[in-house]
Amino acid sequence: MSTDLPGDELNLGLLCYIAYRSMETRVFEALAAAGFDDMTTAQGRVFARIGPNGTRVTELAEQAQITKQTAGFLVDQLERAGYVRRVPDATDARARLVQIAPRGQAAVAIARTVEAEVEAEWTRHLGRQGASQLRRALTRLREIADPYR
Repeated sequence: MSTDLPGDELNLGLLCYIAYRSMETRVFEALAAAGFDDMTTAQGRVFARIGPNGTRVTELAEQAQITKQTAGFLVDQLERAGYVRRVPDATDARARLVQIAPRGQAAVAIARTVEAEVEAEWTRHLGRQGASQLRRALTRLREIADPYR
């Protein structure tokens, strides 16, 4: 559904998505330029949900809103490419955690740099006060929009 007609405004969700996709595109471009050109968008979206101590595939699937089988398939691909590793879960001997491997850590460092650059550009464009207001408003929206916070 197009909302490009005069007088129509894009909904807030779409506006957030447009900004998100812009940042995501910049991150993937920088990763590819640094030699990390083998990660797909779907893999990246699962990869981004891996917690600092590791995350179970079932949790990755839930957060990414995909099936456990799809999450497992994407994690298999990330593991073969050296971005992640599976390790035993210390809290449940039957379970395994997906953790970010050294190659994945290198990719994360590049992504964080690009994210900071994009935020700096947005801050210059919106002004410090506007960027701060946007951050506060979006942080407040997480209270009702993010079940995984």
